[in-house]
Amino acid sequence: MTSMENRTEVNEFILMGLADVPELQVPLLIIFTFIYLITLVGNLGIVTLISWDSHLHTPMYFFLCNLSLVDFGFSSTVTPKVMAGLLTGNKVISYNGCAAQLFFFGAFATIECYLLASMAYDRHVAVCKPLHYTTTMTSTICAYLATAVYIYGFLTSSIVMGNIIKLSFCRSNIIHHFFCDVPPLLVLSCSDIHIIESVIFVLASFNAFFPILAIFTSYLLIFIAILRIHSAEGRQKAFSTCASHLTTVSIFYGTIIFMYLQPSSNHSMDSDKMASVFYTMVIPMLNPLIYSLRNKDIKNSFRKAVRGQQLRLDQLLS
Repeated sequence: MTSMENRTEVNEFILMGLADVPELQVPLLIIFTFIYLITLVGNLGIVTLISWDSHLHTPMYFFLCNLSLVDFGFSSTVTPKVMAGLLTGNKVISYNGCAAQLFFFGAFATIECYLLASMAYDRHVAVCKPLHYTTTMTSTICAYLATAVYIYGFLTSSIVMGNIIKLSFCRSNIIHHFFCDVPPLLVLSCSDIHIIESVIFVLASFNAFFPILAIFTSYLLIFIAILRIHSAEGRQKAFSTCASHLTTVSIFYGTIIFMYLQPSSNHSMDSDKMASVFYTMVIPMLNPLIYSLRNKDIKNSFRKAVRGQQLRLDQLLS
């Protein structure tokens, strides 16, 4: 395969970032550092707790563990480079670095779409078919489902990259964004982008609407089942949990649809950047809070882990 460098007149890009105002660099650096630290602690903490506590080795927490891993990778693909640019003022990214960022960003975004759909289906089976839950959501089925999601995510990203490397970039090397993404890259290309725009539109449409359909179908059936619950408190609690999940899903899919299901000529740089901040930085930070910190099992597991560490420390000091 011909290398990417042989297909382009540039070997590096310049990321313009979120704002050109120097006074905003330090506040943005502080904010993004804070968000990234919460993202790392929250998501890696969930993975550690679920791996450590055997009581959490269930299908729901299996998918939650994978979602946390993907959120960690999703945020780490973009945020550290943004922070480094704000800290040093160096906005240059190599061509291969840009390609790697674009590839992993696309893969993790696709995987997250289908993991969210898998989690919704898992809850549907648990609420609507509780007697068949253990036979339906077996560990083998969950492992196959997660593996298929990862393979499909990286395969989809590979298809997009296979089209990107055919493009020539001779107009400019300035990307009016804070990371390498498809829409701002296509604007810089002097090649015919109609084919790749069609490919991306088809893939993005399928990867957005199919999981959305699965999620809302699952939750529609869940809501119907919840309405049959006689306890008003039980219904309120279930609706509250579903509302939190659907809020996160709506933000994630809403920004994805806004970004990718329109021609590149219709993109506004400022609105694209704000939408991208949500799904690359904010949502990976919010997911641990929404899915876990309000969860009694995760809280109990965390308390047990803290008590265990305190006992070990007391034994060492005694």
